[in-house]
Amino acid sequence: MNSGLNIFKLIADSSLPVQLVLLVLVVFSFLSWVIIVRKYSQMKAAMENAEAFEERFWSGADLAQLFREVSNRGAENGGMENIFESGFREFARQRQRRVHDPRIVIEGSERAMQVTVTREIGLLERNLEFLANVGSISPYVGLFGTVWGIMGAFQGLGQVKDVTIAVVAPHISEALIATAMGLFAAIPAQWAYNRYANKVERVASRYDVFQEEFSSVLQRQIQSDDAA
Repeated sequence: MNSGLNIFKLIADSSLPVQLVLLVLVVFSFLSWVIIVRKYSQMKAAMENAEAFEERFWSGADLAQLFREVSNRGAENGGMENIFESGFREFARQRQRRVHDPRIVIEGSERAMQVTVTREIGLLERNLEFLANVGSISPYVGLFGTVWGIMGAFQGLGQVKDVTIAVVAPHISEALIATAMGLFAAIPAQWAYNRYANKVERVASRYDVFQEEFSSVLQRQIQSDDAA
């Protein structure tokens, strides 16, 4: 930043509508960064939980014992643990009711798991729409502030007899701050939305694969119990 450009003075000297636009963009940017930081932690936890639970699940542990461990943890469970818990809980409930049709038992478990998958993905997607909206509309909000500022600048310049670059430059700079602020708010929000949306898709794909594999395990469990 060169010594001739005082951002805070330009903002202070700008018109009220431009200042309101800048305030809105600052709020957008602040909320975006809060969501970005929280989503980073949430996505990281979801991936780590999925890896840890899959390792436990495929280690050969008894499903009933694993279910008891997961149930006892309660709210500490992650997404994949909740999927497992809902599926096995429905499986056990159907078996206690002496349902002998494997297809009915598996379909019940799959429905329970799908409901949980939808809920877990919904939690991961929460507030991503806000990031997308900030990324889309912030440049236009900033452009509105710029247009308004330029209109005010030209209206004021119409009252000046000798118009030079030295006279015009501060007014144009004042107006362009709104565009710069719009980009400052939009770029991180749009980047974060694209990145986190991709991560949500990867997590959702992992949940779907686990659901299918777990359904196969339950089906083999039914066949083993019936054979015994």
